[in-house]
Amino acid sequence: MSKPLLSVRNLAKRYGGVVALENMNLTAEPGTIHAVVGENGAGKSTLMKVLAGVVRPDGGTIEIDGRAVTIASPNEARLHGVGMVYQELSLFPDRSVLANLFVNREPVRHGLVSLSSMERQCARLLGQLGLHVDVRAPVSRLSIGERQLVELCRVLLENPRLLILDEPNSALNQQETERLFAVLRGLRRQGITMLYVSHRLEEVFSISDRITITRNGRDVATKERGALTIPEVIEGMVGRQREALFPPPLPARADASPRELVVSGLAGGRLQHIDFKARSGEVVGFAGLEGSGVTDILNILFGLRRARRGTARFPDGRGLPKSTTEASRRKVCLVPADRRHNGLMLDKSILFNISNIVVGARNDGPLWFSPKGALQRANRQIEALRIKGLPSALASSLSGGNQQKVVIGKWLEIGPQVFLLDDPTRGVDVGAKREIYGLIRNIAADGGIVLFSSTELPELIGLCDRILVIYQGRLAGEVAGDGMDSRAILHLLNTGEPSGRPPGPDAYEATVA
Repeated sequence: MSKPLLSVRNLAKRYGGVVALENMNLTAEPGTIHAVVGENGAGKSTLMKVLAGVVRPDGGTIEIDGRAVTIASPNEARLHGVGMVYQELSLFPDRSVLANLFVNREPVRHGLVSLSSMERQCARLLGQLGLHVDVRAPVSRLSIGERQLVELCRVLLENPRLLILDEPNSALNQQETERLFAVLRGLRRQGITMLYVSHRLEEVFSISDRITITRNGRDVATKERGALTIPEVIEGMVGRQREALFPPPLPARADASPRELVVSGLAGGRLQHIDFKARSGEVVGFAGLEGSGVTDILNILFGLRRARRGTARFPDGRGLPKSTTEASRRKVCLVPADRRHNGLMLDKSILFNISNIVVGARNDGPLWFSPKGALQRANRQIEALRIKGLPSALASSLSGGNQQKVVIGKWLEIGPQVFLLDDPTRGVDVGAKREIYGLIRNIAADGGIVLFSSTELPELIGLCDRILVIYQGRLAGEVAGDGMDSRAILHLLNTGEPSGRPPGPDAYEATVA
């Protein structure tokens, strides 16, 4: 076996009385993609910041190529060949791609910044990354996926030997993620070692060579990817089996009145002809590949998109909303997949975010903003949803799980009857997922109609009462009970036709092989 590129031993870090790292160990081999997984607070981010020179450890050793090193700053990290791509992009949107690639290290010719020299230096790397854009145009014109590649290119221009990737695809769609993964595999072939931090376990298993599981500031286990299954990783992360993540259905509240949402012949966007019913007290799942039309269903029901044809009857007896404001006033809510851009005002406080729906959406609500009322609402949701933050805390300062709780909390303030949840646990750690699942169960038990879309098949199977599979704009099938099997659903997702064979006992494990 080759000598490890990186070896971390007994790393420790405390913030006052809070233990962030305690005897953390990690070994990364040259030319591998090494995933690091764990709940929020498990120590992943602190470990990566220590390696990137952003945080100074209280104890322990770091070795690179077998030599003990001290990484006291990001500049020292770069000198040791360590580069990091952070979860939150740090690009300047109004500056050009070139300006972002060479921040504070612009090549100069005759006393002037040389754009042609910058173009020559980055052209080959941009080509390898498949990023064919106008490098003199502002970054704001690029898609999120292209911006992520610009961020990656900026780090790669420094020729790192160890590349740290912290949730690099949290804002990317499936196509952009596949493009990023192709780039990472190419970097691995070039001998670059990568530490890959992610909450998306299915993607961890598709891209990594080895996996380190962390919990409570310690490393729990490190194994080759082929020696682990997703249930084993989850159990290592949370200290319990996967089944414990999904709370059982709750009995309906005695005072919860029955409600129904009926959709007939719905067409619009990618949708061709969709019929279904959803009743209060159940969680109805929607599964579909990227571009299948699942998001179109939720957007039409929320008034974000107009239907070409078809009807819907909501619990209030009325049809499709003509706008999002109308939907909100009729107690229909949407928790979007991209909470950072569509669900929250990141530069505003928890207090402001939780109150921003009430003023406009409630016909019987206040006509003006009341600081006292806003504080009451914020405190109510912080306590009920166990949001970790003060009312004055900015949404941008919260973890992904707490941000999503704020999004859900602002809607709970108007007492919705129909909940449209579009991949609500995307980019959220396992512990926060468990809490969100509990919230969804309570919403259903209180008489809410829940439509739940997810890109994670185990999540759909574990939480939903039945699953509607959408294939190329049409309803390919519905599965429930014993039919909620990974193999059968995957077959429907990819072919639009039922598999025609009974599920095997190892169906779940087969999805991650």
